[in-house]
Amino acid sequence: MTTVPLPYRVTAVAAENADCTSLEVMPVGRALPAFTPGRFAMMYAFGVGEVPISVSAIRDGHRLVHTVRAVGAVTGALCRLGAGDAVGLRGPYGIGWDLDGATGSDVLVVAGGIGLAPLRPAVRHVLAHPGHYGRLHVLIGARTPEDLLYRAELDHWRRASAQVEVAVDRPGPGWRGGVGVVTSLLDRVDVRPDRTTALVCGPEVMIRHTGRALLARGLPAHRVQVSLERNMRCGTGHCGHCQLGPLLLCRDGPVVGYDRTRSLLAIREL
Repeated sequence: MTTVPLPYRVTAVAAENADCTSLEVMPVGRALPAFTPGRFAMMYAFGVGEVPISVSAIRDGHRLVHTVRAVGAVTGALCRLGAGDAVGLRGPYGIGWDLDGATGSDVLVVAGGIGLAPLRPAVRHVLAHPGHYGRLHVLIGARTPEDLLYRAELDHWRRASAQVEVAVDRPGPGWRGGVGVVTSLLDRVDVRPDRTTALVCGPEVMIRHTGRALLARGLPAHRVQVSLERNMRCGTGHCGHCQLGPLLLCRDGPVVGYDRTRSLLAIREL
């Protein structure tokens, strides 16, 4: 891990939807240490600033993909980058998905909006190691069909034996998927509480409702992992902006067991 941004070059750009862009990057010289699913980098748009962005694909070791949603000056600048442009990266930071701890169990992935991005490497890992895990269920929620990420890849996951269910808030003409919040998709899944590990990422309100719904179906809180990101600034646990009770999410997360965060998420504006 380095606290100084290293230069990376954008090698490919993919527009995922109207405001989300995936940037594939390669190191110009020295590479950052290897990333694992769920960890993040601080991405620096030269002359603008830096933001924390989870890795959304890990290719050939040091070739990384980050999916960025344009919501501010820095993320907007990152989304305007083209192939050949330079970007700064430092990391990897944080704690990722405990996929070793999920060995031998079913894996239930629940994603809301851009929360699918940090979950994507975990899905790929499970599919790449079919003998290590049980059944894979992927539940995805989005505002509209046009807001869905990685739409072509979802069909690949289905062909590779994953159960993939999608629900949107506002369906368009011809939509044949679910309508409503992502937790409504749990009724389509045969959840075996004693042998299921859940990975959850999305807006905080969605995480709260999903956590409660999973516990209501018998999953122990320690079998539910959630990814939380709150106003991260430094990535090293020094500035305190990402504090959630006793946790500093850039250091103690972003992936944390629901048994540790359940009571904290229940406190409004904590």
